[in-house]
Amino acid sequence: MLEKITHLNDLFDCYEPLLTKKQRELFKLYYHHDLSLGEIAKQVNISRQAVYDTLKRVTSLLDDYETKLGLLAKEELIQKTIGDLEDIISVTNDSRLQKIYQNLNKN
Repeated sequence: MLEKITHLNDLFDCYEPLLTKKQRELFKLYYHHDLSLGEIAKQVNISRQAVYDTLKRVTSLLDDYETKLGLLAKEELIQKTIGDLEDIISVTNDSRLQKIYQNLNKN
């Protein structure tokens, strides 16, 4: 369960701008602030069912965005590649690799 929540938060970090203001708000209240569906419903003045439906829709949207765009997978690959490059640089003194590494870390 914790792995799923972590994955959803990673997806949210990538695709947050593609969600509506209400979707972002409900997601943050549930997954970041750990409020219950009932607490969120009371706070934003909607039904508990509406909160549940919105969160279900948001998680589905986040999965769809990742399936279509793959930004999270690409970011994870980039981070793995940077880690591999760090490992190689630590055992060699290749100035070309060090320059590539420095350029990658500027972003």
